Amino acid sequence: MSSNPRPIKGKPRTLASAFGSFAAASPLAQASIERDIQEDPEDAVQDPEYADGNDDGSGAPLTKSYSMTASYRRSSFIAAGSRRSILATLAMPESGHANKKERDAAREDERSLLRDNKVIPPKHPQNFDVGRRKSEARSTRRQIPIDEEAARGNETDGEPSEETPLILNPDLPYGGQDTPENIDKKWVEAVSEGKIHTTWQREAKVIGKYSRSLILTFLLQYSLPMASVFTVGHLGTVELGAVSLGSMTASITGYAVYQGLATSLDTLCAQAYGSGRKKLVGLQTQRMILFLWTITIPIGIIWMCGTQILEAIIPEKETARLAGLYLKVLLAGAPGYAAFEAGKRFVQAQGIFSATLYVLLIVAPLNAFLSWFLVWKLEMGFIGAPIAIVTTENLMPLLLFLYVYFIDGMECWGGFSKAAFRNWVPMVRLALPGLVMVLAEWLAFEMLTLSSSYLGSEYLAAQSVLNSLTAMTFQIPFPVSVAASTRIANLIGATLAPAAKISAKVGLVASVIIGVFNIIFLSTLRYQLPKLITSDERVIELVATIMPLCAAFQLFDAIAAMCNGILRGIGRQEIGGYVGLFSYYVVAVPVSLGLSFGLHWGLWGLWGKSLPST
Repeated sequence: MSSNPRPIKGKPRTLASAFGSFAAASPLAQASIERDIQEDPEDAVQDPEYADGNDDGSGAPLTKSYSMTASYRRSSFIAAGSRRSILATLAMPESGHANKKERDAAREDERSLLRDNKVIPPKHPQNFDVGRRKSEARSTRRQIPIDEEAARGNETDGEPSEETPLILNPDLPYGGQDTPENIDKKWVEAVSEGKIHTTWQREAKVIGKYSRSLILTFLLQYSLPMASVFTVGHLGTVELGAVSLGSMTASITGYAVYQGLATSLDTLCAQAYGSGRKKLVGLQTQRMILFLWTITIPIGIIWMCGTQILEAIIPEKETARLAGLYLKVLLAGAPGYAAFEAGKRFVQAQGIFSATLYVLLIVAPLNAFLSWFLVWKLEMGFIGAPIAIVTTENLMPLLLFLYVYFIDGMECWGGFSKAAFRNWVPMVRLALPGLVMVLAEWLAFEMLTLSSSYLGSEYLAAQSVLNSLTAMTFQIPFPVSVAASTRIANLIGATLAPAAKISAKVGLVASVIIGVFNIIFLSTLRYQLPKLITSDERVIELVATIMPLCAAFQLFDAIAAMCNGILRGIGRQEIGGYVGLFSYYVVAVPVSLGLSFGLHWGLWGLWGKSLPST
């Protein structure tokens, strides 16, 4: 990093006020909140705790308007599974308005940077001068003048100035200078004077700290659909292909719809909470749950007719029959899944991101056990896999409710209200762009699974295994990109562009390391990994043959994920969204289908291989 950074233009900002640096208030969300307040004037009273939460001095709430590309994510679970594993808002809250927990965390980061740049004393000063000063005070029993005390206290922390606190207490952490007011003041002054610098070691530590829980959460979420693949895959190639096809259909026609529509809560709940109208967060959640349950009616009709629809599309009739059966059973868990998607946004709007992690820590092992127990122990066979998923999906919202009721989050729940049946139009208008984008990305990836069914049941099974394994490896670079995105956004928002550049470079290096690791992992275990999912030797051989190709793009996959994270961090996520759509629909999908069916390269062609299948 340059020792002479460019002068910062404009008013310096604290990290605590950096949330929402690129955010603009959503007119639709504002209109919805105003209408709810008119219907219930009690909600017009703003929470004093958040009355001064807008730190940028603009007087406007910092809440991000919903963009069609803002929530764009690479589908991390393409074929075999009941849901995507990427929790788009779990790691990256759409709210541009920092809540109290986020401001406290940001201020702690400010304090750390101020300490490292010697603007304030270290947390536990241990130096000869402090010890000597204590000794002198005890032996002479004299009062050290204030100006002498201040000068001595800053001997190791830079030259004293007019802004130096008059008294430094060596017995207190940071010399007693870590009050929120003083940290904010010191931060603004240090940024204005160009005193805040960072290092790659520090940024690596911060991104690593942010990434730990995210990677665990994503892997736990991904383990839910993987449990079905592991248990059903050993029943046979037809069953493995059926669970893949059934999951794909459920994803496109159901789960993607729920996730896409629920994205409107990222704006509505966040803006209600950021403005201090906490009870409106619960109202918006109720409204979304009712809306999603209403949408479940047409989804249910499609799933009940799944067998007939799939038989008309794919040539494998037994695969279509089992996939249709899978959908019928899965319908029992759809309301629970919809409620969890809405409830997830309810807690995230309050800055409670640990709730979902704790729920997953319980249901992920339980789901794996149920899949094995029902499919193999009780010998229920194929039907046991969707029953395990249904049980898990209905348990997740229940556990989330218990967390909110007994631990944290009840302050935003005002009870059930008849108002939840009104004022749906702003919510639907905000939800439709998210629905279109999510469906577009799901369809681009999952068209390959549908196409592989025309190659035969073995190829469909192999495609399912390949998708599962490559999606698993993606659960590492994407969370790291989310962590880097958050760090970069905060630094940019605090007008620390040079520091943000260092953080971006650290993120890119991390993505290369992760990509190389994934290459080695998939290449080395290309025969062992498919055996965990299937016992069919032909499928194992197909997977092992194509695995080097899948391993080859892991590096580029990881770098692309990090580049998208950097774009999100600087507020230009629309670039990644449109580039992704162009890459999928203009380049990737046509080329894959052309190679596979036009040049008859089979599964090699679907994965973009330049050599014919053997």
